[in-house]
Formats: sequence, structure tokens, C-alpha cells
Amino acid sequence: QLRFVESGGGLVQPGGSLRLSCAASGFTLYNLAIGWFRQAPGKEHEGVLCISSSDGITHYADSVKGRFTISRDNAKNTVYLQMNSLKPEDTAIYYCATTYGSTCSPRITAYDGWGQGTQVTVSS
Repeated sequence: QLRFVESGGGLVQPGGSLRLSCAASGFTLYNLAIGWFRQAPGKEHEGVLCISSSDGITHYADSVKGRFTISRDNAKNTVYLQMNSLKPEDTAIYYCATTYGSTCSPRITAYDGWGQGTQVTVSS
């Protein structure tokens, strides 16, 4: 069963940048839709961005438009979340998951393969 490993989180000052990585050993990701999600303390999981197998991008969170981008490197079997102009409200655990299909879904319940997540803390 596919399980993602998220990495790249950390403590960053407001206005800073981080790049998160999403990898899965034993599975090729190029033909899968991969989504990034986050969960802030005391809140539900929130969809951030998703990339389809054809590299179509779906935005789920208006608050990150213009600041976050999603991409994939098929040679490295990795999907990235580039986060710029970070704000304290971006503080959360960030997860990646897949629909096990080629297209993204607006339903969080359509996703699986959740890893442990990576903590992002934006604070001065």
C-alpha cells in the first residue's frame, strides 16, 4: 500500500519560503494525481493544491493563490510544494495524498496514502 513521506518543513519567519517534498518508495507517481493538504491546530484538514497526471493544477485554498505552487519531478518520483511569502496563518502540518487516479478531486475523502506530514511553523 502506498504511503507518502513528506519532508522539508520547519520554522520560518513571515515572508520566508519553504519547499516541501512528497515521495513514495516502491510506487511511481507520474501517472497519479497528487494533492497537498494541511491541518492547522484545532482545525479540519484543508486542501491546498493538487497536480494531475497531466500536470493540470487545481487550487483548493484561495489564501495561497499567488504564493504556493505545486510541481512534480518524475525523474525523482517526487512532488513539491513551493511556498513563498509565508504567513503565520500558514502554520500547519502539511500532508500529501493521492486519488489513485489521474485526476484531482474536490473531496478530501477521495484521497489516500497519507503520511506523517511535515510541520511548517511561520513565526517571528
